[in-house]
Amino acid sequence: MPRQKLSEYRAKKILAEVLENPYQGWQIDAEKPLASQLTIVPSEISTFVVKVDEAVKGRFKKGLVLLNISHDGLAEAVQNLTSKGYNWLIIEPVIEHNEEEERYFSLTMDRRGKTLSFSPKGGVEIENNQDSISHVKIQGDEDSSAIAAFAEQSGLELSVVQRLIDLFTKDYFSFLEINPFLLDGGKLTLLDAAIEVDDAGAFFVRDWASEDFRRHSNVALTKQEKTVLELDENSPASFKLSVLEPNGSIFLLLSGGGASVVIADEVYNQGFGERLGNYGEYSGNPNTEETYIYTKGLLELLLASDAPKKVLFIGGAVANFTDVAKTFSGVIQAIKEVMDELKQQGVKVFVRRGGPNQEVGLAKIEAVLKENGLLGAVHGPDIPLTRAVAEALEELK
Repeated sequence: MPRQKLSEYRAKKILAEVLENPYQGWQIDAEKPLASQLTIVPSEISTFVVKVDEAVKGRFKKGLVLLNISHDGLAEAVQNLTSKGYNWLIIEPVIEHNEEEERYFSLTMDRRGKTLSFSPKGGVEIENNQDSISHVKIQGDEDSSAIAAFAEQSGLELSVVQRLIDLFTKDYFSFLEINPFLLDGGKLTLLDAAIEVDDAGAFFVRDWASEDFRRHSNVALTKQEKTVLELDENSPASFKLSVLEPNGSIFLLLSGGGASVVIADEVYNQGFGERLGNYGEYSGNPNTEETYIYTKGLLELLLASDAPKKVLFIGGAVANFTDVAKTFSGVIQAIKEVMDELKQQGVKVFVRRGGPNQEVGLAKIEAVLKENGLLGAVHGPDIPLTRAVAEALEELK
């Protein structure tokens, strides 16, 4: 999952630092005591905006942005939004302005390069004003003529545009949108901002934490997803888990990003996309205990599914340094703990993996699965990933 969306709060903090325009806002976490969080919000500010910060599109139209809230009304406003199932909110001072003053800016990147976009008609109706958006393609961060032309057209200071481009490149952004913003003498004031980052570059830039990221959904994280987030934060290895369909038929225990994408794509290509329970991966040579914790959570999800027939696919490419025997020891431990439940539900397990100590790891897991009637098939890297996935899906037909 190379692209992840930052929280609006984090996005604004980063942009404010680069634009040298201090940001005033307070993040609310519904899982923490509200009273203590509200004590830092200045009482001398007369009115506030309270809004959901969970990557939900069309917040205004969905009633997830509350305007002109007094300091005494903040607790009630927060509880209004959190009662709808949202966990992360932002409180900000209201910035008085006319809608006609709202502007739109974005910076995007694809394989052909970066594109700067601007509209004098920003705000919640930007999708209905597509013809007002002008675009400038830049061939490189030093494409001075194109950048200067964009600055002149948009009314932004050239130095501001260049700093945004530099930030975009340096921090591995894949998408930046400021909509709306207010323009005053070439400088901009942020009203809303969205940033998507390439999390593969996180090691080289900032110390991202789980609370910096937002899912493209208003569905609360499951207990298992929260456990994996914590596991990922506290390990040099990498762990990802997203629940797609709680009552899915096929659950994936995958290792390595490239192979994980191939396997998930193949499930969709074979027409089983709506029955895919999860996506995720473990990689970076996790130890036995970490792999056990990860597998345990995934098996909890599988066993909770109401699907009448279920399979577990344990897959990956040929690892360079992840020890297959070591990680499979954790997998086997987790499977043994719920062996009776797996047998009762008739779950079949399919495996395709390669890498250091693959012979030992594959032999051990095959023996355990065969002994307990869970064996679908166990393969090494001599069998293509797509063929192994097809074999597992055949069990569901």
